[in-house]
Amino acid sequence: MAEQAAISNRGLVQRALSVVGVDSLVGSVWGYMDTTIRWCWVPSWLPAWCPSSQSQLQTAENMMLRCVESPFSKQYVHISDCNRLWTLSSSSERVKDRTPVVLLHGFGGGVGLWAQNLDAFSQHRPVFTLDMLGFGQSSRPVFSTDSQQAEEQFVDSIEQWRAKVGLDSMILLGHNLGGYLAVSYSIKHPGRVKHIVLVEPWGFPERPDTVEAEHPIPVWIKALGAMFSPFNPLAGLRLVGPLGPTLLKTLRPDFKKKFSSMFNDNTVSEYIYHLNVQTPSGETAFKNMTIPYGWAKRPMLQRVAQLQPEIPITIIYGSRSSIDCNSGSTIKEMRPQSHVEIITIRGAGHYVYADQPEDFNHRVLQVCDEVD
Repeated sequence: MAEQAAISNRGLVQRALSVVGVDSLVGSVWGYMDTTIRWCWVPSWLPAWCPSSQSQLQTAENMMLRCVESPFSKQYVHISDCNRLWTLSSSSERVKDRTPVVLLHGFGGGVGLWAQNLDAFSQHRPVFTLDMLGFGQSSRPVFSTDSQQAEEQFVDSIEQWRAKVGLDSMILLGHNLGGYLAVSYSIKHPGRVKHIVLVEPWGFPERPDTVEAEHPIPVWIKALGAMFSPFNPLAGLRLVGPLGPTLLKTLRPDFKKKFSSMFNDNTVSEYIYHLNVQTPSGETAFKNMTIPYGWAKRPMLQRVAQLQPEIPITIIYGSRSSIDCNSGSTIKEMRPQSHVEIITIRGAGHYVYADQPEDFNHRVLQVCDEVD
């Protein structure tokens, strides 16, 4: 299977490279990379190239959650013979009869990134958050290379998880990729969702045909894009090995600032590092669901009409985010007989739940109170 995947990848790369005319040179480079460091291989007598492990990821997550005061249970929920989803849940007697809110993280994320939100939510209703299939401490299976089938694997894993946990219905809140999958799930299982909360969702608009016509992309950039197209989005983090933690802290110092009210050390960057240097399972699936420059192969706006009109949607954006908020307005126009609310949180970027947690928590709880 691995050989077939490698052959498939090389064929994809060669077709892409032929467009920019650097087929032979880069094809040779990729052939070398594919057989040497693609999986971060090093001799057994050397230290691991990426200084990480499953136990280090668990330790990093525990550090992220050490300031959460509410009692949360942690468990693996077995959704099949081969796969299990790492799950945090909280449900006190006082709120157990209210509709639970289920949190789906974004690309490259995990349960620990909700550290500033869990206490507030759990005081008002049951809360569940999980590492999605292919991410965090959950199983990291081989996903289909077909974008639709990969999406269905994500959606089916959420439904299998819901059934095993025993939730009859839920408020589904998803950030980034989690927002995309929240809508996909709700289309397929409408009876299980009472409200959808999309937080800076990815993958909704189509890639505009006019982008390259109005702003031509230089040939050298196309060449680089073709050269790196075989690699997963975060492959560079694994490629640099022991330099990865330092690289992450240098390139993304904002992560530390986002959680400065809880930590004054490198807890966040270490957690994000260990999340994303394990086997790139969900990361590979995400790559197969995209086209160049990060657009979705199957834009969700093409399918929003399939969503039952009775399901309300709330869309939350950060005022300083680079995400195009026009998709929210488009959804509202497409669903004139349905409840669609757009909320903008001032001073927040893409990670709105971490940039302005108090405002975010307040607005989400207001939305949840409309359910019950």
